[in-house]
Amino acid sequence: MTGTRFSKGHSGNPKGRPRKVRPNVSAFDVIFDRTLTVTQNGLERELTVDEGLQLQTYQAALKGSRMAIRHVLRMIEKREAALAKRDPPKPKPVKMEIEHDADNADAAMLILGIAGHGEALPGGGPATRPLRIATWAAQAAISRPGRRHLDARAVEDIERLVANPGKLRWPRGRGQ
Repeated sequence: MTGTRFSKGHSGNPKGRPRKVRPNVSAFDVIFDRTLTVTQNGLERELTVDEGLQLQTYQAALKGSRMAIRHVLRMIEKREAALAKRDPPKPKPVKMEIEHDADNADAAMLILGIAGHGEALPGGGPATRPLRIATWAAQAAISRPGRRHLDARAVEDIERLVANPGKLRWPRGRGQ
């Protein structure tokens, strides 16, 4: 019979059977909304089911149940994380003291070999021995790319402060 009411492969109800509408409330939500009356130390108080389960877990952990202990530790970690997220710890102020002392820089240059002591000036004593910049350090400074043009005064200062200025290879256009 080809002359039927419905053609092959098509239903009489194109939208299909309506699905059951379920509420968004799970069975756990219904149970957890209830309250329990608990007697502790002779006093009665109301607890939610969730609080009652937590209390039982704490008591089982105190009795030595390893599973309960793990669960309590997880609850503590979650609580600590939530508290830290809500109220992050305030950073402790750091007290900084900056000491500006040329002797510190001089000592660093001596340790690194960037400078050495020169000849003592007239008058004597170790404090009269000026620092002289190592020739290699001065050469690196005057040979670096992108340097500014050296004027006559800069050249004089370099020659006065370098340990062996005669060994310096000056770039073209040094300013003299």
